[in-house]
Amino acid sequence: MNKAKILFINTEIDPYMPSGRMSSLARQMALGMHEKGHDIRVFAPRFSIVNERRYQLHEVIRLSGRNIIINDNDHALMLKVASILPQRIQVYFIDNEDYFTSRKMFTDENGKEYHDQVERCLFFIQGVAETVRKLRWTPDIIYCQGWFAAVAPMYFRKAKKENSDMHKAKMVLDLFDNPYKTSWPSSSSRILKVDGVTKSDIAEIKDRVIDFKALCNFSLKFCDGLIVSDKNLDPEIVSKAQEAGKAILDVSDAEEFDAETYSNYFQSFMPQPEVIENEE
Repeated sequence: MNKAKILFINTEIDPYMPSGRMSSLARQMALGMHEKGHDIRVFAPRFSIVNERRYQLHEVIRLSGRNIIINDNDHALMLKVASILPQRIQVYFIDNEDYFTSRKMFTDENGKEYHDQVERCLFFIQGVAETVRKLRWTPDIIYCQGWFAAVAPMYFRKAKKENSDMHKAKMVLDLFDNPYKTSWPSSSSRILKVDGVTKSDIAEIKDRVIDFKALCNFSLKFCDGLIVSDKNLDPEIVSKAQEAGKAILDVSDAEEFDAETYSNYFQSFMPQPEVIENEE
């Protein structure tokens, strides 16, 4: 059995985020893959709802401090860590005063969606990439949970100069039916065109507003696999992934988490050992 190095880029994870299918599955997956012997690293955004005192988050100075340029502006990266008990699996939280510390998850106090979601997403992903580089750890598989992590496959696949060998990892997108309502503005494609990303890479979203379906389809272009975690997910997204030959794991009807199912799915992306036949 091949053991994989899996990078989990989560939007939500229990117990730090509100209880729900997404956050619950993230915790179960981290625990389950750890118990299966896979080498994992777990990341999430440090939204303001994450209670630092209750969950004993502490800043890791050696992994913090770098400024990340988003939309031509510098934003300081802070890296904080907590542990899922009793296994003490570390969860790395990407934090920044402008994008996370003083903000709720996706909407402000009046229920209005933030206007700079694409910038927040990109900062989060670049913060993950920077931290993984400093950890000197290269994943075999990069798991991206939900639309907040959907720009990760493009970034890791195309920004090769920044990501060393991480662009060789298999990319898996896990989708839920929790779309944002306010489409990203037409300027988003310009923000996403980081070093290494070409005009052809972003051709279908260039100078266009990006709704949830467009973002999912764009992300899947750079993915090797799709996990369908919600039975209400737009079937057109799944259909296009099937037509493109993506490896699909549909767990939308599963009532309980099955670590064996996920482990087998992740292992399917790993090189299989050669079978040497005995010579007679």
